[in-house]
Amino acid sequence: GDGLYYIFEDVLKSLAPDVIVTQSLCSVCSVDLKLVEKVVQDMQQHSSSAANGAAAAAAVQAAPRIISLNPFTLEEVLQDALVVGETLGLQSQAAAAVAALRARVDAAVSFVARQPPLAAPVVAFLEWFEPLFPGGHWTPQLIHMAGGQHPLNPPRDGKGAAPSMAVWNDDLVALDPDWIIICPCGLDMAETIKELPPVTASGWWPQLKAVQEGRVAIVDGNQMFNRPGPRLVDCLEFLVGLLHQQHDMIPVDFPWRFYKHGELAAAEEKWLQEHPGWKTRVQEGPPKAAVAAANACCVTGSCGAAAAPAGEVQQ
Repeated sequence: GDGLYYIFEDVLKSLAPDVIVTQSLCSVCSVDLKLVEKVVQDMQQHSSSAANGAAAAAAVQAAPRIISLNPFTLEEVLQDALVVGETLGLQSQAAAAVAALRARVDAAVSFVARQPPLAAPVVAFLEWFEPLFPGGHWTPQLIHMAGGQHPLNPPRDGKGAAPSMAVWNDDLVALDPDWIIICPCGLDMAETIKELPPVTASGWWPQLKAVQEGRVAIVDGNQMFNRPGPRLVDCLEFLVGLLHQQHDMIPVDFPWRFYKHGELAAAEEKWLQEHPGWKTRVQEGPPKAAVAAANACCVTGSCGAAAAPAGEVQQ
């Protein structure tokens, strides 16, 4: 079928870009590479048919260069910044920006190394719910760099993890993590709170240690963690500050807050009235459609958005 996005080809042509930066991580989260390539090809064909001889050759030669980014690790994200800078003729500026980011990464990692050893707190990073999608790609790596562990999708050899995949609710219950970080891809804080009741009204939710002990954090998933850019360094600093209880290390403008058990009681009650039996339901497993979507793309769990909003999962 058709993709989720389309490009205004006339607008793109009028801009006459020299370079187009796109991504090939996920066709659900953003415009996919194949669509960009097709549009550029159509632009070239249109330019060629509108001119003859040398003019046509010049038109084809002037086609924009496509840079497609597909990072799995924090280091690959920083390398991509250098690639973009070099392509745009801004090598020195890019090098300076990346050097500053690496200095912050080194400072965060050094801080962790100087702290009394943690018992490697277990973190469940949720990038979607109904069904649950734990973090993938660079996110588990950041958690490990901050001194934690992410068993639902661990980093490979200390680097990037596998793409996010749907898991059963029972997997989260069995893990019983020390920390839960809720950061759904594409949702800001207000939207996340709105979508939480189907999760927090579930019978298994209050059984979790992190919920009982007040170690559930909500993060703006539209801004943080789910986009492979410089703000991943902010995310690392956030994790270090959170896991080590050093909140002064968290960037002052980082969009997050603690979840307090019971704060959504009214919304949960409304949800339960509209969905009898929800609280005691037994999940038979991640919906097949969601699993198929996860296998098809997946950034850091943003593929969870390929399924449906919480409570509207299609079986």
